[in-house]
Amino acid sequence: MPESVAPSVSIVPAPLDALAIPAGLDGRDGRNRATGQQAQIAATNDLDALRAWLARFTDTKTTFENYRKEAERLLLWSIVQLRKPLSSLTHEDLLAYQHFLADPQPSGVWVAGGGRKHPRSDGRWRPFYGSLSPASQRQAMVILNVMFAWLVQAGYLAGNPLSLSRQRARKAPPRITRYLEPELWQEVKNYIESMPRETARERFHYDRVRWLFTLLYLGGLRITEVSANTMGRFFSRRDAAGRDRWWLEVTGKGDRERLVPATAEMMTELTRYRCAHDLSALPLPGEDTPLVLPVGEARKPLTRAALHKIVKEVFAGAANTLRAGAASNDKRANRLEKASAHWLRHSAGSHMADQQVDIRLIRDNLGHASLTTTSQYLHIDDDRRHRETEEKHQIKW
Repeated sequence: MPESVAPSVSIVPAPLDALAIPAGLDGRDGRNRATGQQAQIAATNDLDALRAWLARFTDTKTTFENYRKEAERLLLWSIVQLRKPLSSLTHEDLLAYQHFLADPQPSGVWVAGGGRKHPRSDGRWRPFYGSLSPASQRQAMVILNVMFAWLVQAGYLAGNPLSLSRQRARKAPPRITRYLEPELWQEVKNYIESMPRETARERFHYDRVRWLFTLLYLGGLRITEVSANTMGRFFSRRDAAGRDRWWLEVTGKGDRERLVPATAEMMTELTRYRCAHDLSALPLPGEDTPLVLPVGEARKPLTRAALHKIVKEVFAGAANTLRAGAASNDKRANRLEKASAHWLRHSAGSHMADQQVDIRLIRDNLGHASLTTTSQYLHIDDDRRHRETEEKHQIKW
C-alpha cells in the first residue's frame, strides 16, 4: 500500500531549514530504503539524509545553493504533490517530475508571484520563479542523479531511480588522437626556446611564436578566435576575495561569447609580448590591436591561414630537431609533423583533465558545446574556474 497521510493534513512548500514533514512522509519506512547493509550516514529520514549530502558542499556557496535548490524542489514535490516520501520515488515518478519542471502547477502553490525571488524566511517564498527551460530541466536531473547515487553509496537508499533514464547504448570509447602528450609538448616548447634571437627580425618571430602558442594552449583558443579577437577584449574584475583577475572575452564558433581565464602566467606573457613592441604593459579597454601582431607597422590581424602556417612551421622545426637527435625519435617526429593548431586546443583540454580540473570548467574554458549534455551540472562559479585554471593549467616556459 503506498505511503500516505490523512487528507486533513495540509503540507505547504517551505524551505528545507523550516520544513516539518509528517511522520508518514518522512521516509523512515520508504520503499527504496536500503536494508541488510551497514549505512554510512546516521540519517534515519529523508530530510536528514539530504542534509548529510548537502553538508559536503557548504564550502562552495554557489554549488551548495544550486544543489540545495534541486533537492528541495524534489522533496517538496514528492510530499506535497505525490504524498509519498522521497525515499519511495520510482523511475516513473522521476519522469513525471521532469514534466512538472516544465510547468509547475498549480502555480499558486509552486511559483512565486510575479516571478520574484523572495528571501527564504519570507512567507511569499516559493520553490520556483517560473517554468524551467529544457537546459535547466536537464541540469536539475543531472544534479538529482548525483544526489541519488550518493545516497545509494552511503547505504541510505537501495537503488537510484534515475539510473535507468541515464543509461545509454554502449559505444566504443572515442579515440582522441589529435593531441600532444606532455612529453611531446615539452619538445615543442624546447624548440621554441631554441629559436634564434640575434637580430630584430629573429626576436620578432620568437616573441610572436611564443605568444601565439601561449594563446592556443593556455587559452585553448581556436585559430580563428586568435585571428578574430583583439587585445582590447582583455579585462580585469575583482573577485569575491578582493583580488583582481584578468579575463579574455572571446567571440567564438557560432558567434558565441565566452570568458577565458587570463591566468597570471598568460598575463605575464601578454605583458612581455606587448613591451617587446613598445606597447603599454596592459591593453586598454576597446583597444583594436590584434591578438597576434603582423610584420610591419600595420595593425591588420593575421588571417587564419597565416597563423596556421606559423604553427605548422614550428611543428616541422621541432620534428626536424627530434630526428637530428636520434633515429628512435622518428615516430614522434612524424606525429609532430601531422599536428596543427587545433591539436593544441585538444592538448589543453587533455592536460587540464589529467590535472583533474573539473570537466565543467574545461567545458566553459573551451566553449565546447558538445559537452553540455553530459557535464552541465550547474552554473560554474567564475572565481573558482579562474583559480583552478590558473593553479592547474600552466605553460611553464
